[in-house]
Amino acid sequence: MFRFDPYSPANDADPFPAYKTLRDEHPAFWCEEAGMWVYSRYADIVTALNDWQTYSSAKGNLVDELPNRAGNTLGTTDPPRHDRLRALIQKAVTKRALDYLEDPIRAVCRKHLDALKGRKTFDFVNDFSSKVTVDLLFHLFAMPTDKQEIVRDKAVLMVQTDPVTRKKGPEHLAAYEWMANFAAELVAERKKNPGDDLLSNFITSEIDGEKLADKEVQLTVTTLIMAGIESLSGFMSVMGLNLADHPEARRALVADPSLIPDAMEESLRYNTSAQRFRRCLTRDVEIHGKVMKAGDFVMLAYGAGNRDERQFPNPDVYDITRKPRGHLGFGGGVHACLGTAIARMACKIAFEEFLQAFPDFTRTQQDLPWVPSSNFRSPLKLELAVG
Repeated sequence: MFRFDPYSPANDADPFPAYKTLRDEHPAFWCEEAGMWVYSRYADIVTALNDWQTYSSAKGNLVDELPNRAGNTLGTTDPPRHDRLRALIQKAVTKRALDYLEDPIRAVCRKHLDALKGRKTFDFVNDFSSKVTVDLLFHLFAMPTDKQEIVRDKAVLMVQTDPVTRKKGPEHLAAYEWMANFAAELVAERKKNPGDDLLSNFITSEIDGEKLADKEVQLTVTTLIMAGIESLSGFMSVMGLNLADHPEARRALVADPSLIPDAMEESLRYNTSAQRFRRCLTRDVEIHGKVMKAGDFVMLAYGAGNRDERQFPNPDVYDITRKPRGHLGFGGGVHACLGTAIARMACKIAFEEFLQAFPDFTRTQQDLPWVPSSNFRSPLKLELAVG
């Protein structure tokens, strides 16, 4: 009997054979381990993303939700409240023109690459992608730099799940509580001493006399730190892995860096770090011969949809010339990731700098350690040998 276990370390390492079985034989699958249905075909996932009235996010969007998030963050609300939150947050974000961030991002990348010069091996995740991401977030929110290491550690723990108990463990919940308290302290301090940073913009952002409540700012910052560190670092790390495994693609990018944006989009499709998110049905739905009831949860397997041959020809081939329009690497519908422009800019600059510094590299590990998570998929470590 076929099983799909989103908590399995084997699934973390290689979910794609199971995804193909799901798409071909069980497109609407009841996952006993997670207690929810699984959608694996691209068209079904896009339909769900575009129908928030039926597929609600208000009960949480993480497969294993964290306390107090549901109904209080951008990703866990439905319109019209979602639209209000998004408009206020978008206004705060757009106060920071992307051009302003290019030089700081490039400087951060060069700083961490300089520290690697002369080394024959290093860990791409812990020595580069994670450090770049944390530095960028701390710059955006003007956070105290002495907290970088602990914030990174807590953010990584927050996205994890215990593969044995198949739920968030005490250490994961404690990390979330620490981060929520840290965000609350930041909000309180910045209200007293506002500055020219993204957190201050969240606090002061106003539309028609309405502002974000303190709790909304706190939970938004908590979520953005978690998602920013895991999603952006994971995005970079998985692309680094793809280029290590596909030297012909790496050589093409070294020869012509203008191809990097296309390679990024293909990486988001081929090996996205955002693997699975959930919705809750507001009404009964019949699909592929299965009847699902109002109140049932549905897991949208983005990673499976991105490998669906019904949408992407030869989906298991990493092709940096593909231009995979409509991929699910940043979700979709009303809940499409708000930070896509910053993420794309940061990743593009990071690989422009990285490939210039290290045009030739291979990975030294056959079996990678992966983040144990029911939502995200990225390597915990990626040891590279250079030159």
